[in-house]
Amino acid sequence: MAISAKDVMRLRAETDAPMMDCKKALVESDGDFDAAKKLLREKGKAAAAKKAGRSTKEGIAFVVVDGSKAAGIVVECETDFVAKNEDFIKLVQGLGNSVLSAASPAAGEVVELGQDDEIDGKTLKGHAEDAVATIRENIRIARAVCMQASAGASYSIYNHTNTNKAAAIIEMKGDAGNLDEVGFQMALQVVAFPPQFLTRDEVPQDVIASEIETETNRAIKEGKPAEIAAKIAQGRVNKEYYQSQVLLEQPFWTDAKKKVKDFVKETATGGSAEVSGYTLLRVGDGPQED
Repeated sequence: MAISAKDVMRLRAETDAPMMDCKKALVESDGDFDAAKKLLREKGKAAAAKKAGRSTKEGIAFVVVDGSKAAGIVVECETDFVAKNEDFIKLVQGLGNSVLSAASPAAGEVVELGQDDEIDGKTLKGHAEDAVATIRENIRIARAVCMQASAGASYSIYNHTNTNKAAAIIEMKGDAGNLDEVGFQMALQVVAFPPQFLTRDEVPQDVIASEIETETNRAIKEGKPAEIAAKIAQGRVNKEYYQSQVLLEQPFWTDAKKKVKDFVKETATGGSAEVSGYTLLRVGDGPQED
């Protein structure tokens, strides 16, 4: 059966599969368009299975906001070449917007999508398999998250477009006229100096105890008496640990003499501003496949 260029182009447009693969699928399916699409999907799954063990150290993190709803996605690939490819960037952005539309979290809720959750009528795993068939690298959706702002809150976002490897969503509360700009600066801060906690109160006591023990031993090895070492340890935890791992205690990224919490308070105009939550998405944060 003769396969027309028009049919090949149509299959290519609907599947994003390479032209020759589309032609072969139509030939193998005797021109049956639906059968050809199914055949390409099956080949995509097979290709994904073969490439599944390959390391995915490159990729894109992308976040998007629409009113009181925000979403983010991390799609990883094998090479920097693919990560910088315009079609791959569009793919990731499209998936991010689809996550935003598909998920329906309650107010104040953050929903983490799993590989079997569906967007646009297909599971996340299925989207990754289709991408493998087109791009010919191991592709995995490492994270997909959607959230609805809590009462009285709004979102600000930042996509680090220089590398596309990190992005942040900040939940802000308050009535300051420049609330979104303050939130944007917080998103920049989170990407530049990734914290583990929002406030000091969120740091678990066992983490603090472990840090104090480590710093006490460090001071003793430096020759300090035990009672002095304990005081030095507490000071170092206050200065070094909190200021590196707690967002509101960090030095502000454009003025190291000012803490983030002071920047927020001093910069808010015409009202109050409060950072009530943050979400950081980064390529490589998830577990790598063996």
